[in-house]
Amino acid sequence: MATYDELLLASEDPGLRKKVKVACVVASEAIRVENTGTANHAARLTWAKAVFANPEQEAARMLWAVLAQNKSATLAQITGASDATVQTAVDAAVNVFAV
Repeated sequence: MATYDELLLASEDPGLRKKVKVACVVASEAIRVENTGTANHAARLTWAKAVFANPEQEAARMLWAVLAQNKSATLAQITGASDATVQTAVDAAVNVFAV
């Protein structure tokens, strides 16, 4: 389990930050083409547009949700997370930001 100090270290990891940024863009593209009947679609689309406009800013916000979801992992597991693991965490948190 990562300590809070380790979670703070992970938040500064350039590799993890890049993965979260790309995962946000991938999630945004999925939202762009999703069925308009999807729950919370309008807010999700607004978030997706914000990601496309400023992926760095939105990824910095999303990073904290990804870290919180993975707090039971070790620092090495968090910073070495696969693309799929990061994508799953981002996808799970989208509706928190889509308001």
